Amino acid sequence: MTSKHWTADPDGEVQIKKTLSGPSSVPPRTIHDVFLATVTAHKDSPALKVKRTKGWATWTYNQYYNDCSTAAKAFIKLGLQPASAVCIMGFNAPEWFIADIGSIMAGGIAAGIYTTNSAESCKYILSHSKAQFIVVENRAMLDKILQVKQQLPSLLYVIVYDDVVTQEQKDQNVLDWDTFMKIGSDIPEYELQWRLKNQKPNKCSTLIYTSGTTGPPKAVMLSHDNISWTALACCQILNVRETSDVVSYLPLSHIAAQIIDLHGPMACGATVWFAKSDALKGTLVDTLQEVRPTMFLGVPRVWEKIQDKVEMQINEMKGFKRALTKWAQRIGTDVGEAKQNSTEMPRGYWMADRKSKEYPAGYWFADRLVFNKIKQILGLDRCILQASAAAPITQETIAFFQSLDIPVYEIYGMSECSGPQTLSFDGQHKAGSTGKSIPGSEIKIEMPDRDGNGEICYRGRHIFMGYMHDEDTTSKTVDKDGWLHSGDIGKLDKNNFLTITGRIKEIIITAGGENIAPIPIEDKVKQYAPIVSNCMVIGDKMKFLSLVCTLRCVMSDAHEPLDELDWISLDQCRKLGSCAKTVSEALMDPLVLNNIKRAVQEANKQAVSNASKIQKFRILPEDFSIGGGELGPTLKLKRRVVMTKYADIIDEMYEDYNERPPSPSSKPERLPSHASAPSAASAKRPESDSSTEDKIIAQHLDELSLHLEQERVAQLPGYRSRTSSQLSEDARPPFPPLQTQL
Repeated sequence: MTSKHWTADPDGEVQIKKTLSGPSSVPPRTIHDVFLATVTAHKDSPALKVKRTKGWATWTYNQYYNDCSTAAKAFIKLGLQPASAVCIMGFNAPEWFIADIGSIMAGGIAAGIYTTNSAESCKYILSHSKAQFIVVENRAMLDKILQVKQQLPSLLYVIVYDDVVTQEQKDQNVLDWDTFMKIGSDIPEYELQWRLKNQKPNKCSTLIYTSGTTGPPKAVMLSHDNISWTALACCQILNVRETSDVVSYLPLSHIAAQIIDLHGPMACGATVWFAKSDALKGTLVDTLQEVRPTMFLGVPRVWEKIQDKVEMQINEMKGFKRALTKWAQRIGTDVGEAKQNSTEMPRGYWMADRKSKEYPAGYWFADRLVFNKIKQILGLDRCILQASAAAPITQETIAFFQSLDIPVYEIYGMSECSGPQTLSFDGQHKAGSTGKSIPGSEIKIEMPDRDGNGEICYRGRHIFMGYMHDEDTTSKTVDKDGWLHSGDIGKLDKNNFLTITGRIKEIIITAGGENIAPIPIEDKVKQYAPIVSNCMVIGDKMKFLSLVCTLRCVMSDAHEPLDELDWISLDQCRKLGSCAKTVSEALMDPLVLNNIKRAVQEANKQAVSNASKIQKFRILPEDFSIGGGELGPTLKLKRRVVMTKYADIIDEMYEDYNERPPSPSSKPERLPSHASAPSAASAKRPESDSSTEDKIIAQHLDELSLHLEQERVAQLPGYRSRTSSQLSEDARPPFPPLQTQL
């Protein structure tokens, strides 16, 4: 079954939503059409740069195009059929780009696989996509594929682009990159041209596999027009041009990196610089300092890590230097707020800027003495756009960078809309919002409640073709009029700025029928307790809300949580009077518990109702991580995994009520019709005595404080000098630290 708006067939076609005028009226083009136009205009300009043994190796656009053509011919020679998949798994590199574009030029469909995927996860994607080829980076990734290769009848060849291949592996149809590229050298040009001529803008070019936070990954089919139109639109809005420089380091299997790193630069002739494979382990700043990019995209966790390092350096400053930096940050905050709100600058600071714009007088000095130096240290002194995408970023992080004159603009979207739906940029942003829709697209709020909150829906040439081999889910996601139902909840203000307020699948519906968005509550707890790294609100179908949280710690090179507290946690412990140095010690320290208790109490003060207040919380023994399964590849929280992994701890919070939160599979897939208003059940119930509930919660808080104080006094002076391994079962505090009730 197909519809004019969607299809589940990888060889199917959809209607292109072209308009008579405006941004959506541009003629549809294939990815090759866009690439060829750029090569014609900028054939000798640098396209790709990567650091190899002899320094930076460079591909011009002409060389880039020729290598993609050679790869396309090799795929054809080895048996790639039109509309068949070529999967790619590896860290960002020119070979990743060449394999991707080469497979598309050959008439195939490119599909990225996260490097963190297990052998079984790789098997699922290769089987689901019926991939004929997979290109991998090295032997470790090759081993994953060889474990499951015999169970994949469609898989013809495995190609390794950054490692040697043994003779035994060659016998299993494994090719090294050089051999692969030579295979295509003798294919006649007309073979490739025939494949290119038969491509259509409204047919599939790329698969983006979702991270699978709600089940097996879904294959998002993106057409040539989806990608080419979106890439060109982003270039125009963000002012990306042939002189722009981009650092590529985010996973290319994610749509954000595909548009910002691959297709966007290719559409306008910009230069892509590849970071080292250990970029997120500390070398990213080195690459930024060397490249000095003109635009930089980071997921929230990347920005938070940069913030941590800068804050640590500021906190280590003394005397005049520290005072100067703090003064500059106040100026930066004032300027940023005035610019985004289109208000006047703070009085008493005015002077003419060198760009004929009026800025505070102090800004010039703050920029020369503080802002520019910090930007140089971070490698962002040439950057005209800093953006955050893939997950919500906290307003505290945005405010911090704003205080340093580094505005971080949010990009909101999803794989199903080819990446961006709303963008913020200089002169077009608002605190707390994700910006306005990209020109040429439509957006609406479906079934808004009294506050204007409802499901965010959008439509346009960037909307995906459908989920491959999944008609049922596709038909529920794209309606008969072509509107994509995002599953996110938000509202539009009078100027059409979008604010995200929740997600339908994350909405908690309590036993009393109240609908509660957990993310704002979680953000408040982390704001009031900096020692908290991750937290998650629980309470679906339950009588009250609870919360599990983790403490900030040092991560290993493999991004696994260690028992050592990070510098922010250590600083917080020092301020609290705690001597804890490890997570184990902090878990047993009443001062740490009391700090988190106060944070939850502050969050409760801002709750919209008593049903939105946290009544119990637990501190988990280790932080969330990708390896632990709680975080996805883009560091999004996998709530279902947390619910399953820590079921015993969660059960314990609700044991007095003889019930527990339902299993993830029983959670509704779409917002119930009554979600924007009180349910019939809750409407019939007599209103609860909020003052009585407040007294009960306050009583719990007082009891907890008493327990904590008694424990602190009882264990003085030697308690915090002992490690958790030295604490016997008999020495545990009477109020267990993992069983905290408010």
